[in-house]
Amino acid sequence: VCSHRIRSCSSIRFIKSKYVCMFDKSALKFSHQQRLFRTSAVSCGQIVQFKLSDIGEGITEVTVKEWYIKEGDSVSQFDSICEVQSDKASVTITSRYDGIIRKLHYNLDEIAYVGKPLVDIEIDASKGVAPEEDVVETPPMSHEEHTHQEIKGHKTLATPAVRRLAMENNIKLSEVVGTGKDNRILKEDILNYLAKQTGAILPPSPKAEIIPPLPKSETVPAAPKDKARKIPVPAARPIVFSGKDKTETVTGFQKAMVKTMSAALKIPHFGYCDEIDLTQLVQLREELKPVAQIRGVKLSFMPFFIKAASLGLLQYPILNASLDESCQNVTYKASHNIGVAMDTEQGLIVPNVKNVQVCSLFEIASELNRLQSLGSAGQLGTNDLTGGTFTLSNIGTIGGTYAKPVILPPEVAIGALGKIQVLPRFNGKGEVFKAQIMNVSWSADHRIIDGATMARFSNLWKSYLENPALMLLDLK
Repeated sequence: VCSHRIRSCSSIRFIKSKYVCMFDKSALKFSHQQRLFRTSAVSCGQIVQFKLSDIGEGITEVTVKEWYIKEGDSVSQFDSICEVQSDKASVTITSRYDGIIRKLHYNLDEIAYVGKPLVDIEIDASKGVAPEEDVVETPPMSHEEHTHQEIKGHKTLATPAVRRLAMENNIKLSEVVGTGKDNRILKEDILNYLAKQTGAILPPSPKAEIIPPLPKSETVPAAPKDKARKIPVPAARPIVFSGKDKTETVTGFQKAMVKTMSAALKIPHFGYCDEIDLTQLVQLREELKPVAQIRGVKLSFMPFFIKAASLGLLQYPILNASLDESCQNVTYKASHNIGVAMDTEQGLIVPNVKNVQVCSLFEIASELNRLQSLGSAGQLGTNDLTGGTFTLSNIGTIGGTYAKPVILPPEVAIGALGKIQVLPRFNGKGEVFKAQIMNVSWSADHRIIDGATMARFSNLWKSYLENPALMLLDLK
């Protein structure tokens, strides 16, 4: 018999006749267990189809944006296979197997469907991996099954990569405190736990630590001088005129915008506008920018706008709420997850800074830097793009003054910030002075928010920004 493998199996498979020289069927009878004869004239490997598993949030299809492997490459468990983009976020898909890539089922920018094969991987059958039939017929693992583990009566949330890191360092997940959403254990939590046990020096986590000021002997970079106002110049792009209409499929973030804005049309909007004198805030930021730069953080005006909004939401929680579809119940959100609209090459995205109510200005600035870097690279995750409770859109970075922002369901309010302009204003003595003026445009859900509430919130937010020292009284 020209046979390479004898494996235990729940059913009998007969060997193809072309591989049999002499064989007696009685040899298939075993007293205790049945055997599967797997044969191959060329390779002893086994091909499994690695399906695209459920990545949560009700996503059923994604666009393949980048392959990290090609046919013939060797991969190990948890190695990155590709990056896919849904209508909500970009997700990196990792391998479940050790083996060799034999087939890629999709080209770049093609639509891949959850539950369908993504790649074919040739694995070593001698390592006891489930047969191909078992892999293909098994339904995709749900998000809850993929990230939960029952430990001592409670569930611990962690990704497979984090679990592997914990296992390699003999760390029990039940002993680690998770800092992610819903107490999810992140890679940084494992590294920090390991550092406490061993005293090892680890690379800094995404949230920058507070660094003490440099000694006087060391030079501190001076605050940059005011630069002459630059005239925006349109980017020179080659123009190709074909004379033909072109039709493209709505995908990715653009598809999410269609869905979200269609739902937003059901909300009765009302607007409220005002102007803010940021003269004192401009001076304060110039003083703090060098300090933030030493700590490795770029300090913009946005952290001040976000923190002032959070302080206002503490006084007017109705603006940090959501209304159910039947308009019968209002849910007041405990966390202030304030979204920031960003213009990227992929389109408009709105990641949010989590738990602003317990964050310092420096922590907010650090998190904004992280979100902006990931947004520019198109690598924002689902956690960064979901769970928002209130939104600010800074149109002033492009040059707008006023806007009519559209509410992002299930939120009930949004603000659009215009550009900061140097304009003449009068003080209490009737004297003209140079002021740094910014306009703000608010939109609110008129079903549960009235104009007076929106105006009072705006006035409170305005007072914090016009007199930044007032924020010290309420900061926690």
